[in-house]
Amino acid sequence: MDTHVLSRIFLLVLCIYSLKTMVDGAGECGRNPPDREAIKLAPCAMAAQDTSAKVSPTCCARVKQMGQNPKCLCAVMLSSTARSSGAKPEISMTIPKRCNIANRPIGYKCGAYTLP
Repeated sequence: MDTHVLSRIFLLVLCIYSLKTMVDGAGECGRNPPDREAIKLAPCAMAAQDTSAKVSPTCCARVKQMGQNPKCLCAVMLSSTARSSGAKPEISMTIPKRCNIANRPIGYKCGAYTLP
């Protein structure tokens, strides 16, 4: 191929990628990465480690709010921040049910886990 054609193709690909990044620019949790969003669930720390731990009203409120976007809730529960805090994904997934959140995303596939 001609160098001129290759450079135009490269420029086109670069423009498309840049445009996608500017428009899409958001991950599962919008503009904040899941690791940053995980900090909001700090009140859930004990409940995410032990199924018999009481889930605080603050934790339930934050999980309910975050659960409006199941992709974000899932990404946060599986984030490295959550894991490094001692949260166990298999227990974290039970928090929406333990909070009795009526409109929780029941059956939502979250990695190897399913929200009950």
